[in-house]
Amino acid sequence: MQLDGYVQALQEDLARVAAVGDETTARAAELLAVALESALGRRLQEALAEATLELSSQLDHGSVEVRFAGADPELVYIPDAERASADAGGEAFSARITLRLPESLKARLEEAAAASAVSVNAWLVQALGRLVEPRPPAAGTRYRLTGYGRS
Repeated sequence: MQLDGYVQALQEDLARVAAVGDETTARAAELLAVALESALGRRLQEALAEATLELSSQLDHGSVEVRFAGADPELVYIPDAERASADAGGEAFSARITLRLPESLKARLEEAAAASAVSVNAWLVQALGRLVEPRPPAAGTRYRLTGYGRS
């Protein structure tokens, strides 16, 4: 699914509404449409994310996710069995957060996930799980007390 067509259609709608006015109004609408391009795309992505939540809540087994290939979103059905196997702890994926990233970091995350043959979401869950997992101290790093003793 390509969002560019929808964003362009909204820009054209704005231009048609502005055509009712004079040339100054049309020019202002044209500039506004260009300025709003990224915001419109982001709002469409948010609407898709909400739609997947609603669809997932109506499914007896599995869920729907929005995945991105570059800037293009894709709706994907995930059966319960696949979701359970993707989660090492056996805990269902039910919590959601919104994370805003620099585009360069997002690209690196996508590359790392592709190299591991998992989705970006699964890769992030695994990486974050490793980061917050308590680790025993490495061998040979015991605390040592030094000083003098009296007998």
